[in-house]
Amino acid sequence: MKAWPSYHAVCCLIWLSLLAASPAPADSNEGLDRKILLPRSSGTVYELLEKVSERSGYLFIYDNSVVNNDRTVSLKKGEYTVRQAIYEITGNHSLNLRLIGDHILIHSPGQSPPTPAPAPPGDTTVYLTIEGTLLDLYTREPIPYATIGIPSDATGTISNLNGGFRLRLPDSLRHAPVRFSHIGYLPQEREAQQLAATGGSALLMEPKVISIQEVVVRLVNPLRLLHNMLDNRAGNYASQPVYFTSFYREGIEQKKGFVNLTEAVFKIYKTPYDDYTDADQVKLLKMRRISNEKEQDTLITKIKSGVNASLMLDIVKRLPDFLLPDNEHQYNYVHSDITVIDNRVANVISFEQKKDIKEPFYRGEIFLDAGNDALLSARFEIHPRYVEKATGMLVTRKSKNIRIDAREVVYNVSYKPWNGTYYVSHIRGDLYFRIKKRNQLFGATTVHTWFEMATCKIETENVKRFTRNETLRTRTVFAETDFTFDNDFWGDFNIILPEEKLNEAISRIASKIEETGY
Repeated sequence: MKAWPSYHAVCCLIWLSLLAASPAPADSNEGLDRKILLPRSSGTVYELLEKVSERSGYLFIYDNSVVNNDRTVSLKKGEYTVRQAIYEITGNHSLNLRLIGDHILIHSPGQSPPTPAPAPPGDTTVYLTIEGTLLDLYTREPIPYATIGIPSDATGTISNLNGGFRLRLPDSLRHAPVRFSHIGYLPQEREAQQLAATGGSALLMEPKVISIQEVVVRLVNPLRLLHNMLDNRAGNYASQPVYFTSFYREGIEQKKGFVNLTEAVFKIYKTPYDDYTDADQVKLLKMRRISNEKEQDTLITKIKSGVNASLMLDIVKRLPDFLLPDNEHQYNYVHSDITVIDNRVANVISFEQKKDIKEPFYRGEIFLDAGNDALLSARFEIHPRYVEKATGMLVTRKSKNIRIDAREVVYNVSYKPWNGTYYVSHIRGDLYFRIKKRNQLFGATTVHTWFEMATCKIETENVKRFTRNETLRTRTVFAETDFTFDNDFWGDFNIILPEEKLNEAISRIASKIEETGY
């Protein structure tokens, strides 16, 4: 049985640097003749173009078939126009450059900027959009991470932290029932057409109350429940490899504003719960990236290993210390509640590190199926009392002139049954940091980094490991991964909405990118 050595096994590493960028001018190709000072430097094309972004305030849009990101180049110190810098770095003085707002579009010579592909002849597909906000019937508080989908179809999404959701459906599903479910609430179904007609309205979910006669709470031993969960893993979880098609996204907020958002669709080769020799594999299918780095004094934060952290958070396979009842010398366990998850009674176990332990461990809640002891869900966080001590494990490559302290680190994991076997369904990590310049009394800012992965499809037939060339490296900065934007795909893809405060910025930037056809 393999356990995590401590909290840092699922830490999502980030790295930060303080950058000064001048405000970008308005739409005009004259901005390409603006002069910037660049230091002597060597690196990949991607890295040097990033330096141009830092000093000009512009972001770049291009296809990897036009610009080779991985080519290593050297740049002399000096004053360049933005246009000259691009030509020197790419090594191609015949590239066409076009300024669109705060973005510079780079495309092949002799070609017009790409535009979205027209719909195929004869394609008369009509879509309807369902959106709204899920609220508690009695408290009117938002319900995050609720599942919204068509029971008979693979189409679905998850509500965001503010309870918001959006689902785009083909007209053929107009009369299909849309199911809403969440831990501790009565599931409900509404016709898609009816929901579309009341777009943007609030949907109220009723908490499910369990009669006290159904369960005798005082007789439940939380350590015994954990032992049962471990003993029953063989019957509850997959003993053969499977394919997941998963939606992944990661994002950054700073000063309560949007910095960037990266979204992708992966195919994952998922090893069995008891296989500790072979690692899970990830193959990138689709990807898009949206950035909003405009402020003159912008603190850039990059998630180094959000994809790998998502794989590590399959806690049934990679057992954390708090799921091992033999670690009761480290944690206090209490059977604290009973709730309902997808119409099944679930025992809730609350846990917290013992008071004599002064290092960062976890506290949180574990939800176990009362019928078969399967792990259904877990929410856990690095103990707030000691979370600052975890900063060194969470942050790497920070600037010397800034101080960074971890303020909150929270993880959510859930599992759902499919054909009688439980699979990981949704994973999310939220990391908050307080950052300020050294020797500065005021001016601290909060950076929120997060990553999220949701399983959309499961396949059990003809499952084989990916070849080396197909496999995505999961321990690197995913937002810097090379990709080609597929407008046909993303145009109709049901994305999981980010938090409300990100919506407006993302909508503006996404529209600019969509106009270019990427």
